[in-house]
Amino acid sequence: MFKKTLFQLHWFFGITAGLVLALMGITGATVSFQDELLNLLNPSVLKVQKLDSGVLPPAELVRRVEAREGKQVSMLWVGVDSDTAARVFFTPPPGERRGQMRYVDPYTGDYQGDATGQDFFGLMLQLHRFLAIGQTGRQITGACTLMLIFFCLSGLYLRWPRQALNWRAWLTLDWAKKGRSFNWDLHAVAGTWCLIFYLLAALTGLSWSYEWYNKGLQRLFSDAPHGEQRKGGRGQPGPAGSAPIADYAAIWASIQKAAGPELSLYNVRMPPAAGQPATVFYLRTDSPHERAFNQIVLDPATGVIKKHARYDDKSYKAQLLTSIYALHVGSYWGLTGRILVTVASLTMPLFFITGWLLYLDRRRKKRHVKQARQGFAELRSDAPSWLIGFASQSGFAEQLAWQTAGQLQASGLPVRVQPLSALTVDDVQNASNALFVVSTFGDGEAPDSARGFERKVVGQPLALNGLTYGVLALGDRQYPDFCGFATRIEQWLSERGAQSLFNPVHVDNGDTSALQQWQQQLSQLTGGAPSTPWQAPRYSNWTLEQRDRLNPGSLGSSAYLLGLSTPDNSHTWQAGDLVEVLPRQCAWAVEHFLDGLGLEPHSMVQLDGLRETLAQALASRQLPENRGHLVGMHAQALVDALIPLNMREYSIASIPEDAVLQLIVRQERHADGSLGIGSGWLTEHAPVGSSINLRLRRNSGFHLPAQSCPLILLGNGTGLAGLRSLLKARISEGIQDNWLFFGERNAAHDFYCREELQGWLANGDLARLDLAFSRDQTHKVYVQDRLRESADEVRRWLAQGAAIYICGSLQGMAAGVDQALIDILGAEALEHLIEQGRYRRDVY
Repeated sequence: MFKKTLFQLHWFFGITAGLVLALMGITGATVSFQDELLNLLNPSVLKVQKLDSGVLPPAELVRRVEAREGKQVSMLWVGVDSDTAARVFFTPPPGERRGQMRYVDPYTGDYQGDATGQDFFGLMLQLHRFLAIGQTGRQITGACTLMLIFFCLSGLYLRWPRQALNWRAWLTLDWAKKGRSFNWDLHAVAGTWCLIFYLLAALTGLSWSYEWYNKGLQRLFSDAPHGEQRKGGRGQPGPAGSAPIADYAAIWASIQKAAGPELSLYNVRMPPAAGQPATVFYLRTDSPHERAFNQIVLDPATGVIKKHARYDDKSYKAQLLTSIYALHVGSYWGLTGRILVTVASLTMPLFFITGWLLYLDRRRKKRHVKQARQGFAELRSDAPSWLIGFASQSGFAEQLAWQTAGQLQASGLPVRVQPLSALTVDDVQNASNALFVVSTFGDGEAPDSARGFERKVVGQPLALNGLTYGVLALGDRQYPDFCGFATRIEQWLSERGAQSLFNPVHVDNGDTSALQQWQQQLSQLTGGAPSTPWQAPRYSNWTLEQRDRLNPGSLGSSAYLLGLSTPDNSHTWQAGDLVEVLPRQCAWAVEHFLDGLGLEPHSMVQLDGLRETLAQALASRQLPENRGHLVGMHAQALVDALIPLNMREYSIASIPEDAVLQLIVRQERHADGSLGIGSGWLTEHAPVGSSINLRLRRNSGFHLPAQSCPLILLGNGTGLAGLRSLLKARISEGIQDNWLFFGERNAAHDFYCREELQGWLANGDLARLDLAFSRDQTHKVYVQDRLRESADEVRRWLAQGAAIYICGSLQGMAAGVDQALIDILGAEALEHLIEQGRYRRDVY
């Protein structure tokens, strides 16, 4: 909870203070090399010719300048052995803090003229410190500087990696990432690089924002007793009085005596009124940096030194206090430090931009969730709503439920769509008309999300005489208990007195004729004309861009990471979704099939309204081994007689921000050694760069929880695909309480995505990674075994609200995990997790 709150504060402050900090960073970088840029723009003004005679003594320099200007000098900045023009400041008019400034030649006392660009850099400094709006801006920049400290510390905590001593986890950027993942990585890695510079800039910069902070620094770092520390605030006017009397010859003598022959620069500051001491700052040639000033306090009328504070005599903490500006701009470490601080300052807008991109992406995802049921809006009507309940394992039943709702709504009927997991006894008893769109999972089981409905509602001795209902049952006839769950619901409704509107409609593997029968029944209910047959989402041509083997040298079947792209970038999906791929027969299979039929592969035929060659058409058809009944057919009749290939489902292994749709596919081989049609097409026969026909399918039952919580993810083999997409989505959101169990044969060859998973573990994006390589020891170890070994920790995570996600083989790993969880938690607790939506499966 603390981490989530910290994250919310981090992004909230970031999108509010980020723009000001970006402006402060740009303007700060602009003035970092102000002197060098001004010298470049004004070489004739700011540069002078060095003379062997040396610079004029202060007395002579002041005499010449005052004689020419007719004003009294209040400050001098002079380089003793330099080609830089001296700066002379005159006494300010009443009510002003600083008087006119002139550049003069310290060797002759001649005016150098005015420097171009000073007003620009003055504006940049005003923007940097006060946003050019005075004290109000000062308060804003001060508050934003405090937020910068919070960003540094909270960001460090939020991205603290599991392997904190692994420098790669902190400092390396994965350039292969795209979209949100890359933005997140860039935000975090660049923030780590800049962390020290931002903390230093903020901790020193606050001394110009808040007087209380400046006084605190004086108290902590100054060598002087508290009573002798500087009093008064910055910029406060000095006491009024008569003009001070200055003996510059005596002052110069004192400066030379104090500094010695190594004097390189001096700054004389006259007091605002007579009777007060003057202050002289000077640098020696051996000074460690440009702000390592030595200070003299003296009587301007006599030159007598009252106090001499040498930089080298100060304690280290007092030296830091003297060097606060040098620390702020980086000159404390010379030119290298200035460059690094400037680069870090210029990087500040990067965090504002990437932070906003990440924020907008979160908003976009929330909109996608809200639009998942687009096209449906509840109608207000006095008539009772039709209840449409659905139970879906992979999202197909949910899709059909919403299409059913749309057809009823188009006829003016009010509808209410609910998953069976959300229906109560009262919902069923109070309904007058209900339609149930129900899939069966495995051999007659209820989908995970509907198991609670079956246990709590189905079988209850309810009186449902006032209910009329219809059932659309989805299943697969290869299982003995075809549509078993839907049949149990229908029998229960009938036994409780509910009246069936029509015979249940059974759909085998998405059979279109059965779905049209359902639509016709709906049309009879509404009294409307038969609606247009529902169209499944169209297949699109995606380009196969990537095919990398994940397990070279493995004794098991080859597994590949595939990457596909679409040219229009109009397709999007959520972590956990599926793709349906239309495979193709390989060229040699088509050639072998045509051998002996007497047909030319280049003959033209019609297929789905398009003209293509016979070979192209046959590539999309099932090719029977027994061809005797096909001999003598002409090309078009042959194509018409063959059954289209069935689509293949695969879990998506990436997120849209990756800008590539990735799949993990294992090659399946028949008894004769030939490759399976779907896996063979994707992993071997389809050339890289060719088109793959696929469509996306929503799999809401395997989406991430609506509210963030810890996740325990379990998978084996290519089941890593669905879990990988979930992990990527979580990591892109900065959520790190993720625990992955992964199993395969051998660690040496079958550790899919090894570098990526270990990198997430090192970065802290994975809190735990438990591996089960079954063939790496004498006794076989599986995912469920690792789960049992961590039983106490699993119970602790679940007590903290964790959800469990499983992706992989149904009969092997998933069944074993089910039993392990029953052993760890108990059957009743596991059922409770399922009913809460905290136990989700994408198994096959």
